[in-house]
This record gives sequence, structure tokens and C-alpha cells, in this order.
Amino acid sequence: MCGIVAEHGGSDPEALERMLERLTHRGPDDDGAVAVGHDAWLGHRRLSIVDVDGGRQPLVTDDEDLWLVGNGEIYNHAEIRDSLDGDVRWTTRSDNEVALHLVDREGPAALARLNGMFAFAMAGADGRFVAARDPVGIKPLYWAQRDGITRFASEMHVFDEEWQPSVEPFPPGCTWTPEGGLERFDAAVDDDVHEFAGPGPESAGAALPGWVVDGTREALVSAVERQLMGDVPVGVFLSGGLDSSLVAAIAAPWLRERGGTLETFAVGTAESPDLAAARRVAEHVGSIHHEATYTAADALEALPTVVRAIESFDPGLVRSAVPNFLLARFTAQHVKVVLTGEGADELFAGYDYLREFTDADDLHSELVRTVRSLHNLNLQRCDRVTMAHGLEARVPFLDREVIDWALRLPAGYKLAGPGQPEKRLLREAFAGWLPDDLLWREKAEFGDGSGARDVLSESISGEIDDASFAAERDAVTPPLRSKEELAYYRIFREHLAGVRAEVAISRFATA
Repeated sequence: MCGIVAEHGGSDPEALERMLERLTHRGPDDDGAVAVGHDAWLGHRRLSIVDVDGGRQPLVTDDEDLWLVGNGEIYNHAEIRDSLDGDVRWTTRSDNEVALHLVDREGPAALARLNGMFAFAMAGADGRFVAARDPVGIKPLYWAQRDGITRFASEMHVFDEEWQPSVEPFPPGCTWTPEGGLERFDAAVDDDVHEFAGPGPESAGAALPGWVVDGTREALVSAVERQLMGDVPVGVFLSGGLDSSLVAAIAAPWLRERGGTLETFAVGTAESPDLAAARRVAEHVGSIHHEATYTAADALEALPTVVRAIESFDPGLVRSAVPNFLLARFTAQHVKVVLTGEGADELFAGYDYLREFTDADDLHSELVRTVRSLHNLNLQRCDRVTMAHGLEARVPFLDREVIDWALRLPAGYKLAGPGQPEKRLLREAFAGWLPDDLLWREKAEFGDGSGARDVLSESISGEIDDASFAAERDAVTPPLRSKEELAYYRIFREHLAGVRAEVAISRFATA
């Protein structure tokens, strides 16, 4: 939902308006801006989802003492409204308005009460200024500081070139104020998170207790239902893999009970296994299913636009981003919001390499590390390819309650035994929700199952000769790893000439 630009410590409305204009794709429905005091400015591009008619931003308190621009959704906004109701004069039904009044009444630390994905900037007539990003980093926020001025924006390319060398990702779960600097208000994973008592990896494949299976199912069902909120139709990206299929299987009956019908969306090459699997899942859950095919030529044509959109040259992200970009472009013709399966592999040990762990503490630490790193990886790709088309993606597996549940489960309950597929716990938790052959279908990366990997790797690598690769591979440190990565880096550098490479690629990133 939306894109934001903000500044503290300066006053250059013309430059800030130009920055905001570069975010039109994130918010094609409306725009708004306000100068607050002598040294703060807030700008907003809107994708209208909640309170379509009345939720225009910037939002302001009734005494015009504090203004807010926001990007994202607050899933527990109704509960927070109820808790503040006697003390607040509400002017919209916007979920973002709860953040405005919460900070106004209780201060920035109160943002820990929010369950959602968000990036906010707030400025007050009394000199207050607050920037904040959700604890997981689902919604993007970047910042840069020069000559006593601090600027914020939803994407890196928005910053003028002279600002780009200073651009950094704003850390998830933090606020920034002029007087206090960076302060953490919440974390994706608590530093003291501990597992429930139970077996370690040596017990992989053992029978799962009923409380583990039931609790896992209940946590995900609640998250999906919570994230179906909004005043516009919500669809599901349906790859045909386990994670998105479970999301669809939960969403479809919930919508049916309320008189609606789920819409699902899939893309792939004509021969891709994902399309066939997605079609069968859609038939089983009773969704209105939309699918499209793409060719090698389509993928290659989209590639430069995709690299610029995701603001990264990491080959793994690019390969998966191309089919996701084509899927988002197709989906945006039908709905404004989709649910996706992002985060399941990190929480429920879906990656093959995790089978190698033999120590429970080591496995737990690795899962925590991957969750804390998602804002620089899959979530960056997920946000950019969808918002490039004015489409909002929601990630129910990364709901704060699902994260808390999953990371307290003993490691042995997440790992499969010999001959069993990954994410056995998820599969057993949803027995009967999908046909067995789909529920236990072998995992395929989206870039593989959709047919993108070979199309991109072979075609792109073939365009660069050995001499060119040898001459250019040291353009970044550590060096570029392949001809494919060099090809993507060239596109990236043309688009973001001033941004430091370590800011833009996942292997440099720290959690």
C-alpha cells in the first residue's frame, strides 16, 4: 500500500516533490504532501485499500498537531481503535490512523502494539519527528543523511544521485527521532526467544504431538483470515507449491462464508509444472483461477525492468523476480491485493541444506538468522515486483503471531526424516485440506517450477565473454561470482549509479 517520502532538517519542496513523483507506481490512486513547521516535509502516494473514499494521506490529528504518511497495513487496527476510543476523535476508517494516535498518545515505543507491515513518517507542529519500520521489514524504507538533513523514501532510486552514496536500508523494528536517533521498539524475533521443550534434529521424522500440529494450523489460519481485511478484493498468488496452496485453501472457504469467491493467479512457461499444479489446487478450493504463460522472449524482455524494480543484482533474486514480476503485472489487472506464501521456508525449515544440521541450538539459530535477513532478500523482491504494478502483497506466514509460534517449536518437529519431504509439520497440520498428491508434492523453487531459471541463466551468461568477465568481476567486493551476475550488475549500475553495491545485494547484507 503506497509509497512515502519524508524529510527532517531541511526545506526543499521541489526536490521532495520530484522524489514523490518517482513513486507513482506504488500509489497510482492519489497523492498528498504537507510541510510541517520549518524543517519537516511529508509526502504520500496512495494505493486505496482500506477506507477507499476517506483515507487520504497525510493523516492528521484533529488539533493538527501531528501528521503521518504511511505505507502498509495494520491487521489489528480495530482492536487498537477500541483501546483508544474514549481518548481519540477519529477522522477516517484508515488502519494507518491508529498508528498516528498511538504515537501521539503514548510515544514511538507504542508501535510495538501493532501487528502488521508498515513504514511510517510523522511530523508535528511542536517539532516532533518519527520514522519507523515494521519489525520484520516487510515494507521497505530507506534513508540518507547529508549536511544535517535526513531524508526517507520507499525505494532507493527515488533519491537524487548526489544523495545515493549515503542511502542505507532503514533497520526493521526501529524508530528514528532527531533527539534520540535510532531506537529499537520491537524485533522480528526476540533476542531471548526460546523453544518449547522437545526433541532436537536427531528426532527428525518422529511422530508429531497433537498440540504441535493443531497449534501450527490454528496460527496460520488466524493469520490468513486476519490479512484478508480490506475494502477491495483480495487474491492469492498460487504457484502450485505447498505454501501458496495452503494460503488459498484457508482463504477460499473464509471468503465463501462471507459471500465472496477467492481469485487465484499463476504464471509459467507452457510446460512448467507449476501451472498444472496451481490449476488443480484452484479447482479443489473452488477459486476463480487466472493463469498466463510467458516465453523466453517475454522473460528476457522484462529482465532490465525487473532488475531496476527490485534494486538488486543478486542472481537468485533476479531469477525468481522475473516470473513474479510477470505474475504481478497480470494480477494487477484483476485485484489490488494478494496473499503470498513468503516466509514458510524460513520458519518451518523448508530448505534442503537445513537437513544437515544435527544440533538443535544450531538449527534454531539458523532459522532465526534467515527470518532476520528476509528484509534484504525475498521480502525486497516480493514488495518491488508487486508495487511496480500498484499491487499490494501480504505475507501471512510472517504474521508476528505465526513467527512467535514457529520459532518456539522444537527443531525436531520441523525436520523431515529420511524419505520425507521438507515442511512435514505444515503438511500434517493441513491433512485433508488438499489432495494428498498436492499436499505432499515435492518442493520446487519458483524460478525453477515456473520455467525461468534456464531461460535467464543460459541466455544472459552467453552474452558476456571470458575477457569481459575477467575485466569487470572486481567491480564490487567481494567479486562478482558469474557472468550472469555481471549482466545484472551492469543494469543495476546504469539505474543506480550512486548507490553502493553492498547496500543492494543480499550476500553483502546483514540482518
